[in-house]
Amino acid sequence: MNPASKEPAGPERPASGRPTSPRPAVGRRAVLGAAAASASAVLGLSRTACAAPPRRAPRGDVRGGGDLGPNVLIFDPSTPDIQARLDEVFKRQEKAQFGTGRYALLFKPGTYHGLNAQLGFYTSIAGLGLSPDDTTINGDVTVDAGWFNGNATQNFWRSAENLALVPVSGTNRWAVAQAAPFRRMHVRGGLDLAPAGDGWASGGYLADCRIDGTVEPRSQQQWYARDSAVGGWSNGVWNMVFSGVEGAPGQTFPHPPYTVLDTTPVSREKPFLYLEGSELRVFLPELRTGARGVTWGNGTPRGTSLPLSSCYVAQPGVSAATLNQALAQGLHLLLTPGVYHLDQPIRVTAPHTVVLGLGYATLVPDHGVTALKTADVDGIRLAGLLIDAGPVNSATLLEIGPAGASADHSADPTTVQDVFLRIGGAGPGKATTGIVVNSRHTLVDHTWVWRADHGDGVGWETNRADYGIRVNGDDVLATGLFVEHFNKYDVQWYGQRGRTVFLQNEKAYDAPNQAAVQDGDTKGYAAYKVADSVTTHEAWGLGSYCYYNVDPGIVQHHGFAAPDAPGVKFHDLLVVSLGGKGRFEHVINETGAPTSGSATVPSTVVSYP
Repeated sequence: MNPASKEPAGPERPASGRPTSPRPAVGRRAVLGAAAASASAVLGLSRTACAAPPRRAPRGDVRGGGDLGPNVLIFDPSTPDIQARLDEVFKRQEKAQFGTGRYALLFKPGTYHGLNAQLGFYTSIAGLGLSPDDTTINGDVTVDAGWFNGNATQNFWRSAENLALVPVSGTNRWAVAQAAPFRRMHVRGGLDLAPAGDGWASGGYLADCRIDGTVEPRSQQQWYARDSAVGGWSNGVWNMVFSGVEGAPGQTFPHPPYTVLDTTPVSREKPFLYLEGSELRVFLPELRTGARGVTWGNGTPRGTSLPLSSCYVAQPGVSAATLNQALAQGLHLLLTPGVYHLDQPIRVTAPHTVVLGLGYATLVPDHGVTALKTADVDGIRLAGLLIDAGPVNSATLLEIGPAGASADHSADPTTVQDVFLRIGGAGPGKATTGIVVNSRHTLVDHTWVWRADHGDGVGWETNRADYGIRVNGDDVLATGLFVEHFNKYDVQWYGQRGRTVFLQNEKAYDAPNQAAVQDGDTKGYAAYKVADSVTTHEAWGLGSYCYYNVDPGIVQHHGFAAPDAPGVKFHDLLVVSLGGKGRFEHVINETGAPTSGSATVPSTVVSYP
């Protein structure tokens, strides 16, 4: 995502009818890799150690439990100088877009007063109760864009979970872009999704949240809300998608651009840490079908839990061999904040295994390996990870199930949640395909798969990555796909009965010419392509944007490509040419009006066929 990638300078897109302040004049390829302070700095707070015996006797010398490391800061209401500690982390992380600092800020159940937790890059804040209402902050958890002149389109890689907020002004500000989930939050007031001054904003995702007041997207261009409750929703810019949200507006796409599903077909909330007495445990929410509203509305959520002693608590510097040894012994993985270099894939082979990252724990596959591979088994849960491609090309970065996987996992699918991929930006990186999903019934719930358009190691061949996500497995559901800038297809779908609720896509800015993106006789690679062999597929609320700034004459024949089959259905599609830099001839296949001129007005299709 680029500073102005969603909104060329000019008056063409007001935020919900409000006059907006002038946009900052920022170059489209701004390099913002400000160095972060050392991630290993100890900020002086005590940390919880879990020395309970392992869940079962290991078959080797890797043991479960352990200290969460120096970059997990645990607070209770009696902790002195909490605000000073929060401010110190923010100072380190505010501008550290491609730095190595990683932090998790955890709050024990109780009530906290007068706090404003400003979140910078690679910072997660969470409560340690079973319900968000167990941990109340009379104050704010804030994301704004002062560091970038009021432009929020690069507010990536930060999260808030499992807290109740009583905002000082009555409204909490959460002005984010991609990879910034807002989960299991109770805001006893309103939620503003735009930066101060209503500058550019491009998010975003919330799930399992209750917002008592009104959500105000204002200048937010797209948003996906799942299984939540809101007191109101004030406006939409391009693409606002809701599934299972109590209080959501009615279906009105494209004016206003609201796509509304009454329920979410299948969902399961992300695993999270909580305190039971003095013991840290991992809660595993249960699977829901036809979900609507929050999971915690009547108190304790439904699900199971694990003692931390059943998890190998990994620290940066550990080898991939040790991680795999822990998995082979039957332990789960809890990856503490930091950067992990891998000389072999992490192999998750046992059913029901949990791999949970804290504070944007980052996997870097060295020497062209795949970062993580799973077996074709039930109930694996991957959550809270950033995978950063290395300089040697990886054929894949994440593989869910081996090629040819065919087992039925409908009762207990693998879930991939808040797992983000990056190719380039922090330095040279290459990968042929980001994610390959082979296992049936997999749930992909919020991912940002990004071939970097700014930062270090960026160029058409420098951070080459042809494909973002390829889905081979049948019955896969994606809720909240953000996939951007790949050299060829961003999303390819080969499995039967696939479903997607919400897609945000940008085509690669840096294509040198039309020939570089020519797909045989077709002009440009579709953002989302369903294979000709597929007979059943359905998708809701998909958007693709182009901004060909190297060669503005490049033409995309369409944003979406699919076979003409009775069982293949699309709802609420849009394409946008940003400032006229490139153009779309159609929306899907041969259907939909072309984009034209520099007005940045979407071309839409409500239903296809």
